[in-house]
Amino acid sequence: MSSARRQAPSRTLLGLACAAALAGCAPAGRLEAGPPSGAALTETVRVFKGGWHTGFILARRDLTPERIPEIADFPEATHIEFSWGDRDYYRDPEPGLGTTLSAALTPTPAVMHIVGYARPPGQVQSWAETLEVPLSREELARLVAAIAGSFDRRERGRAARLEPGLYGRSFFYPATGRFHLFNTCNTWVARMLASAGVGTGADGVITADDLMDRLREMPRLAAARAGGPAAPGRHTIR
Repeated sequence: MSSARRQAPSRTLLGLACAAALAGCAPAGRLEAGPPSGAALTETVRVFKGGWHTGFILARRDLTPERIPEIADFPEATHIEFSWGDRDYYRDPEPGLGTTLSAALTPTPAVMHIVGYARPPGQVQSWAETLEVPLSREELARLVAAIAGSFDRRERGRAARLEPGLYGRSFFYPATGRFHLFNTCNTWVARMLASAGVGTGADGVITADDLMDRLREMPRLAAARAGGPAAPGRHTIR
């Protein structure tokens, strides 16, 4: 299923409802206090924005089945996408008004959407805006641990695979947390980065634009742009 189809009118309605409800009341915040002292930013994570939604793409080499056993469902993938969202709204290709309002106004269970890419994601995710965030090895390890902790495994070895996902080779899995107006997929991405030590938290991050605007302001992204798209020694995701 294409990303364009996921931007159905009800999805736009949800985004507009969120923006209207939150205008003037979201607390201010920034995602970056500066790179860790003395840490080499040799790694990269890709943050993508498709419409109102954001998520991560990580290189398969940076993930292990011991940490995230669900990636075993994608044996051919070179890159893995992780996206968090409302259980009913995210999984419905044509969500109605009731599902949309429930997702926005009522804390509801969450799911994780995983996509496996056998080609560089830039070749198959042309519909998305992306930012490459430089990380240290330690920050990357903490980010992977935070994403791993977002799966609802219920004391099993791995989260139960639900139904096929939205596009390509993809599946939904149960996730921890509750989705609502003040805890969106964009809030989750900011919280994962904060867990890695990148930034100060997710306060004020509600919409995809909130997140992407703050990422662009990070000193480490500005430094990466000044030094070119691939500074020496850095692993970049293409």
